[in-house]
Amino acid sequence: MKRIAVATVLLLALPVAGCANLSPTEQRTLTGGAGGAAAGAVIGALAGNAALGAAIGGAVGTAGGFLYGKVKESEQQAYQQGRNQGYQQGYEQGRQQPPPPPPPSTYGPGY
Repeated sequence: MKRIAVATVLLLALPVAGCANLSPTEQRTLTGGAGGAAAGAVIGALAGNAALGAAIGGAVGTAGGFLYGKVKESEQQAYQQGRNQGYQQGYEQGRQQPPPPPPPSTYGPGY
């Protein structure tokens, strides 16, 4: 019984460990393919051919997951580029201008 439990834990942990080094786009592609295959199998079973439904659903899900991953990757790159550009502009602007004068004292003259 103990061997079966250890084998079950190892078999369940193996797919999770295999996905540890995937990029976000690869993870989305894999998730889209698995979800599409599952949904396609259900729809295909209702229509009479679960294998064909799973194959079509897997292909569509993989393509959708890949495209979604590329869109998110592009958004992240645009964000980083804008952030770096804004930082650089702020740095250059701060270097060119003298520091602002200190605010007036609220305690009166001489403080």
